[in-house]
Amino acid sequence: MAIVFDESTKICNHCDRAIPSSNIDLHYAHCSRNLEKCKVCGEMVPRKHAEEHFLNTHAPVSCSLCSETMEREILAIHKGENCPQRIVTCEFCEFPLPAVDLAEHQEVCGNRTELCQLCNKYIRLRERYNHDSSCNGNGNGILDNTVGSSRDVRAAERDHGAQRRQPPDFSRKRLIFTIAITGIAVLLGSLFFQRKTESNSVH
Repeated sequence: MAIVFDESTKICNHCDRAIPSSNIDLHYAHCSRNLEKCKVCGEMVPRKHAEEHFLNTHAPVSCSLCSETMEREILAIHKGENCPQRIVTCEFCEFPLPAVDLAEHQEVCGNRTELCQLCNKYIRLRERYNHDSSCNGNGNGILDNTVGSSRDVRAAERDHGAQRRQPPDFSRKRLIFTIAITGIAVLLGSLFFQRKTESNSVH
């Protein structure tokens, strides 16, 4: 029923615990009648809750994302690291998508290009990190704060062309002066013609 552990305790053959020698008989009777050792984890659980313990602790469970069945102990690791349907983000655009689709997405997304502001070259996103660490700005041209985007440049050119097409101030003044002189000349001509007509009428 029990083996001697030392002079004051004995090991219970049912639960493998060290029990005071004076209580070993009473303990064994209660332990063997009410407790059961779990065959999976070795924990002593009440016999009436043995099945509940197994279902809640050791029974296979299904992943809510991919429906794969596995032991409960590894479910959290599966969902966080291995599940093909777990949500991950693309390293290039940070778009969330299932892990099973990540490789195909990044193959396309990583081949997109962006303009490097230092060397004015278009660089693939998958090469951007290495390029940024080695780029010294020696390209077709250096784009910095002194140079805007091509859209800004075109807008500036349009504004500059519009300024060139505008007539200068002295041209406006000359036009006004010419109109004034022409008006005076017409007025003097009319007066002269009127006096000449009156003179002819008297004669």
